[in-house]
Amino acid sequence: MTHADIRPAGHPLPDLHGHGLRLRPWDPDSEADVDAWFRGRTDPDFRRWNTPLRITTDLEGARSSLRDAARNSAEGAGAPYCVTDATTGALLGHIAVNVVNPMMNSARVGYWVLPEARGRGVATRALALTARWALTDLGLHRLELDHAVGHDSSCHIADRCGFRYEGTLRGAMWQAGRHDAYRDMHLHARLATDPEPGPNGHPAPAPDVNL
Repeated sequence: MTHADIRPAGHPLPDLHGHGLRLRPWDPDSEADVDAWFRGRTDPDFRRWNTPLRITTDLEGARSSLRDAARNSAEGAGAPYCVTDATTGALLGHIAVNVVNPMMNSARVGYWVLPEARGRGVATRALALTARWALTDLGLHRLELDHAVGHDSSCHIADRCGFRYEGTLRGAMWQAGRHDAYRDMHLHARLATDPEPGPNGHPAPAPDVNL
């Protein structure tokens, strides 16, 4: 493992199970995965709050993006997950852990949920599951979550999952659909030493991890 990695290269991502979800690696050779990635990244709500470096415009672009994610994952530089329903296998969204400052054992987590899966607590459950894994099994010390100012639902999700609000970063992310204009973002973070959040202040049950 190098300072650029969050886990050793060549080690496959484990499936994560808990909170009614199964998190599994994305498959760029799956038509269903490519279609879900395309729909998620072209959804108007996603584009309102996110401006990736490479904007997805068609299915081939979606497949290429998934292949890049799979390559980074194989090299140990990221942990991108497809969020699915544990019972039906239905694709619900995406969550990923990516390196921010490897010298400080710190990473960033980001997510999105498909339109038809919203309103069911998918993002909250996926974030709780991923954060527990990242701060224990991966051995990270700090996990950051950021979002555009005004994205109130992301603030609420961060708070419910134990990510404390740390402040506003001025001009720290691109405006929607542009790479030449900037907007402010909120920064939240959770430390491995922070108490585990849960209903009514009680610790959340530990999820199962299939290694």
